Amino acid sequence: MIKLYRVNKNFYRKLNNILSLRRENFNIKNSIVIKIINEIKRKGDKALLKYEKKFNSNTKIKITNKEIKKSIRKLDIKVKKSIDLAYNRILKFHQNQKYNGFQTKDKLGNKFQYKFVPIEKIGIYVPGGTASYPSTVLMNAIPAIIAKVKKIIMVSPFIKGKLNPGVVYAAYKCKIKNIYCIGGIQAIAALAYGTKKVEKVDKIVGPGNIYVTTAKKQVFGDVGIDMTAGPSEITVVADKQSNPAWIASDLISQAEHDKFSQSILISNSSEILKKTKYALIKQLKFLPRKKIASFSLKNYCLFIKTNSNKEIIRIINEIAPEHLELSISNYNGLKNKITNVGSVFLGKYSTEAMGDYLAGPNHVLPTTGSAKFSSGLSVYDFLKRISYINLSKRGIETLGPSVITLADFENLKGHSNSVKIRINK
Repeated sequence: MIKLYRVNKNFYRKLNNILSLRRENFNIKNSIVIKIINEIKRKGDKALLKYEKKFNSNTKIKITNKEIKKSIRKLDIKVKKSIDLAYNRILKFHQNQKYNGFQTKDKLGNKFQYKFVPIEKIGIYVPGGTASYPSTVLMNAIPAIIAKVKKIIMVSPFIKGKLNPGVVYAAYKCKIKNIYCIGGIQAIAALAYGTKKVEKVDKIVGPGNIYVTTAKKQVFGDVGIDMTAGPSEITVVADKQSNPAWIASDLISQAEHDKFSQSILISNSSEILKKTKYALIKQLKFLPRKKIASFSLKNYCLFIKTNSNKEIIRIINEIAPEHLELSISNYNGLKNKITNVGSVFLGKYSTEAMGDYLAGPNHVLPTTGSAKFSSGLSVYDFLKRISYINLSKRGIETLGPSVITLADFENLKGHSNSVKIRINK
């Protein structure tokens, strides 16, 4: 069931092949996605309802305030309190993400300014297929609220004719007033291009299945997107002091998300690898989402036996995992040398599941190796940066000749002339 690899001269080539194969398996042909998007663009709500009926057995687009209140009343008080706690912790953490513009003036009297302004309208996609996630609402909406986005719109597909009450309550906490009960490719297209009933947004954020992710790729450029995230990932580093049952539970916590999820265990202890494998098999027996987790573990789980911390650091930076748990006693010796990762959990009590819900930092993170060049969702993703340039007469007369030289070197005579015409006496 679990593939065991030892680090040798061919290991890194094999590792990259395995990681690439998973990325390829999580791809689909674009034809169906393009077809639906184009139909939404042409026919609007008519096409939107057509695909809602086909894929979600849904005959409506927006839920009413009355339905929102009714849904919230059905929610267990313990769940409400947990969402309240998560909201407060996520809000408090993200409020530390400061964004201040600046103004400066050089010795020639030229003035420059850098200013942050919020995106006007964003759309949040909240999955509703195999599971519904109130935490997704909070993690995507709260940074936008702090950034002072003017309008937040949420889409989430119906499950058996209704929206998940936890999702609705989380949206209520975030003061989201426009909630659409639509999902899939058609929901992404409606947000990107607008219909009579669904307002067009400037940026789309939030996770989804392979069809949603592919649709986001297709509309990017017409609207902004947060990232093209794939299925969940976790890499765990364990040593001989680690608890194999705890490690197994953490690997399962990501495997149960999606059949394409990936769980990786790295250890210098053969005994821990062996005991964790047995613990995995035992815990899977009692898992409600056993079928999904078992497929993920069978096809994409890796156990890696290493000999040194140097190898561990290199392997992690090569994988660039979404989540990393350093469930070892000496995590300080590793953490500062690991640079390609979405979020790091330090020590044996720092299970990734806490980060998914209410630790505070965002759980929308780069996957499939994209942590090599990108970061998790933050307040900054909902802000635009504008620069202002105010040149003085002395400034253009002093700096202009160098611009003319460079423009002429690039054979852009129109550029050089626009400077010459201002400084010629």
